[in-house]
Amino acid sequence: MFTRHSRRRLLAIVCGFLVNFAAGCGGSGPETFRNPVHASDVPDPFVLRVGDTYHAYATNGAGKEVQTLTSDDLVQWRPGADALPDVGAWAYPGKTWAPEVLALDDGRYVLYYTANGGGQCVGRAVADDPEGPFVDRWDAPLVCQRDEGGSIDASPFRARDGSLYLYWKNDGNAIGHTTYLWGQRLSPDGTKLVGLPVRLAANDAGWEGAVVEAPTMWSEGGRHYLFYSGEAYDGEFYAVGYATCAGPLGPCEDAPENPILKTRCAARGPGHQALVRDGAGDTWLVYHAWNARFEQRQLWLDRVRWEEGKPVVQGPTCGDQEAPR
Repeated sequence: MFTRHSRRRLLAIVCGFLVNFAAGCGGSGPETFRNPVHASDVPDPFVLRVGDTYHAYATNGAGKEVQTLTSDDLVQWRPGADALPDVGAWAYPGKTWAPEVLALDDGRYVLYYTANGGGQCVGRAVADDPEGPFVDRWDAPLVCQRDEGGSIDASPFRARDGSLYLYWKNDGNAIGHTTYLWGQRLSPDGTKLVGLPVRLAANDAGWEGAVVEAPTMWSEGGRHYLFYSGEAYDGEFYAVGYATCAGPLGPCEDAPENPILKTRCAARGPGHQALVRDGAGDTWLVYHAWNARFEQRQLWLDRVRWEEGKPVVQGPTCGDQEAPR
């Protein structure tokens, strides 16, 4: 018969073996992990945390307009249903890119997506659940700068005062023009633009090539940071940089240390980033990176540390690293 002491000791030993699976030993996930965290093709990923669940959304694939994944720990992911089974009436099906989702205070969710409707445009769709299905009830897109090459890569942001903003890129590189990152105020329900759009950044640095895209506004320590990707998405020079901004609508200034994430180890052309906080309040960068043969853009995850007001990405990381909490 086991004594109380021996039972505790046995439990401790068992927990030591099972800690990476968090099987009833007080943990909530693995202690360490390795990239990629999801080896399937999940281009242009975005992650939204709702309660204790992380919801990932990605460009069309696997027979879905908007791919979805869910996770309890940012490391182990489960494929989900199509978040947008039917695109808006203005859009062609099968060409749905770069989805991102905003959680509203009333419990609804707004999904912003790029689609082709006679040109690249940004639409919006609404759902009562973060997993969808989202419904685009509008006859026209939300943003569509046809004279600027089109509009893609929409990303929402909630400021500390509760005001909402949307960021996107005009597809200038598609027509040989300058590409800009834009920002504009959103209505409280997240479905309409308010005021005038503002140019926040352009492809004016050598590492960016002809492209800046995938804007992500982030607030940390009372400061605003505009993360973005640059260069051609299908090559090894695709990378991530950032700009510091005076407010949600700028002005913004590129960081001199850019790019802060670039091809390394098994991650080729890493980019189209999103940021998310884990349960401990730590910041993580979620992004895609090509596999060795440029066949799939897999899901990668690396920690962001804030040092003297600057984001420092510890990655791409191919070895073991401490898992989110």
